[in-house]
Amino acid sequence: MIETVKFEEVTQIKMSREIGGKPVYWVAAYLVDGLLIDTGCSYTSKELVAFLKGRDVRLAVNTHFHEDHVGGNRDIIETLGIDMYAHPDSIPFIAKKPELYPYRQMVWGYPEPSSVRPVPDVIRTDRHAFRVIETPGHSAGHIALAEPSKGWFFTGDLFARENPKFIRPEEHIGKTMASMRTIMEAAGGRLVLFTSVGKIVEDGRAALTACMEYLSGLALTAKKLSGEGLAPEEIVKGMFGGEHNFAEITNGQYTSLNLVRSLLDSG
Repeated sequence: MIETVKFEEVTQIKMSREIGGKPVYWVAAYLVDGLLIDTGCSYTSKELVAFLKGRDVRLAVNTHFHEDHVGGNRDIIETLGIDMYAHPDSIPFIAKKPELYPYRQMVWGYPEPSSVRPVPDVIRTDRHAFRVIETPGHSAGHIALAEPSKGWFFTGDLFARENPKFIRPEEHIGKTMASMRTIMEAAGGRLVLFTSVGKIVEDGRAALTACMEYLSGLALTAKKLSGEGLAPEEIVKGMFGGEHNFAEITNGQYTSLNLVRSLLDSG
């Protein structure tokens, strides 16, 4: 299932596996001035290639190596014959078949391994220059692409919502907040977030500020409770009323406990 939205010169391509005529979970790629940013999941790979055929696509970049961002790589490279780029730390993961928990296999599927090149510091198209910014926190080798003259920031999974309640165990809140500050410092007066969860946030500065203030407040509370002798599991109950139901759905991967542990480690 594919839906598209036009925002200024940018085409957002929302993709999801379809079950019973309904989308399971949306993920977004972006096409602007011949540059494709991310390629969705394997379940929508053929649809994405069909959409891109006949359009001006000259190169592509993966913001990171997760299966919902690289699932169309192989088909796009073989069908369109374009070069694909990613951060060097992502390349070894993109080049091999990943190990997926059942929920990830069901929602996004296994991406075919693909060969991509190290991304340069700047991606140049006919009308734009996109600065590549390292934005760790969500995963290793995570990058954002910025076109500061337009105020466009393609941020992958750096930002999804202002008030996250759960994260995966490998995510690091301190690094995520530092990456958000990096994005804000790189922006001029305008900051539009093109996120991978299907949201285009026109007041990106306000959204990132709200998220950082929320996370900072959570960190203070978590550390205070820890200082009073509470274990992380007890802090989850005190702060959130108990574990989020996503913990069960995601085989214990997306949990509030992971969030609390990372908050306590955020410095």
